[in-house]
Amino acid sequence: MKNRGRELKKFTIAKIRSVLVVLLLFVGYVTAYAQDGVAGINEANQKVRSYFDAGTELMYAVGALLGLIGAVKVYQKWNAGDPDTGKVAAAWFGSCVFLVVVATVIKSFFGV
Repeated sequence: MKNRGRELKKFTIAKIRSVLVVLLLFVGYVTAYAQDGVAGINEANQKVRSYFDAGTELMYAVGALLGLIGAVKVYQKWNAGDPDTGKVAAAWFGSCVFLVVVATVIKSFFGV
């Protein structure tokens, strides 16, 4: 009986040591890759910021295109004598202004 108690005690001590070794290896592994993760996040941040100028220019172009399409639609409704021409004009104008404002706010918010 006494030997069995010692075996169990030895087994648990060996088990605890092996768990601690595995835990330390895991912590070292995670720490090593966390350094690469920070570098990856910084690289992604720089890449996304480099696309902002092109993205805002694209938003300005889409706003101009929507403005032209809206002007044609409003002109057609105005010539047809539609009573809701003012609503359509306000909606198209509002969408163009929204795109321009969003592009400007994003550009100034992210400090690009």
